Amino acid sequence: MAANRALLWGIAASAVLTGLVWLLGERLHGIRLLPDQGASWYYWKLPEPTVWTRASAWLGYAAHQLSAWGLIYYAQTRVRRYSNGLQPVNVVALAVNFGFIVLHVLQTHLFYDGLAQDVSIFSSQGSVVILLVVVLLMENRRRGLFVGRPAPISAEVVGFARKYHGYLFSWAAVYTFWYHPMENTSGHLIGLFYMFLLLLQGSLFMTRAHTNRWWTMSLELLVAVHGTLVAIMSSGPDGAWPMFLFGFLGVFVLTQMHGLGLSGNIRWLLAALYAGSVLLVYNGRGLGGLDEVVRIPAIEYLLVGVLAVLTWLGLRTARLVTARRGGGDTPEEPEEPGAPGAPGSTAAVRRV
Repeated sequence: MAANRALLWGIAASAVLTGLVWLLGERLHGIRLLPDQGASWYYWKLPEPTVWTRASAWLGYAAHQLSAWGLIYYAQTRVRRYSNGLQPVNVVALAVNFGFIVLHVLQTHLFYDGLAQDVSIFSSQGSVVILLVVVLLMENRRRGLFVGRPAPISAEVVGFARKYHGYLFSWAAVYTFWYHPMENTSGHLIGLFYMFLLLLQGSLFMTRAHTNRWWTMSLELLVAVHGTLVAIMSSGPDGAWPMFLFGFLGVFVLTQMHGLGLSGNIRWLLAALYAGSVLLVYNGRGLGGLDEVVRIPAIEYLLVGVLAVLTWLGLRTARLVTARRGGGDTPEEPEEPGAPGAPGSTAAVRRV
């Protein structure tokens, strides 16, 4: 399919762009930065920002964000159908994202600062967490939440998330992208490559490549790679890297691998490899630290529940305040035939 070829070319282009950021980043090594002040401090920002350094980042972000949201709205209201190949709106989206990547490179080398100068580092990290949690909620009907079993989340809530997730995911990717300057540290390069892939995914809406389960699963798993490598680079081998590695892989074993169509034997094997790796690592680090493994899954699943309840309350409130508008619904992403929670499946959950 043309969309799958575009996906492969996009992944290659993302790698090339990451390499260019690495090469150009050598020019930034002379910039003076303040000493590191702890976990809540973002190191890569100017000691004395100006109106222009701030405006360059915020105007670039705003233009990128509004462009992305406008393209999503156009696709939902004008295109309204999935295709095997690229549609004109996809070509425009790819060009727009490429253009803003180039713009951010120029902005970094001319003004340096990203959004980090004015907002907390936790807002950038939190945006990605929200993205991952919404994916778990969206996929509840298809792959379940715990070992293939769906959580009791209403179809209305899941449908709302599937219909409007593009706006939220676009914000998470674009905001995080503009939060950082285009530095060439290992952590920045890994994160930028991940952001490039998320922007690529956002450009392929309304194509079958956008819903390819192996591709979307890879995007979910890359956060484990990114989190683990950054933890090792910042704290060394004795740091908290197992919490990120086994935490995100725990979500994979409990939830994500059950949407890939793997046989029961393969899933048992993956679960056994995961459990064996956890015991091997913590046998050397001390079994008392095993609680680290459950922190990330516990947070993600708790947030799924909180988000589902808040969304349900919001929908109920909206229904009470104003009459539901008829017609004009945008298409949900296609469900796989026979998947848990798909139309006609007995696994569909209709409770809140």
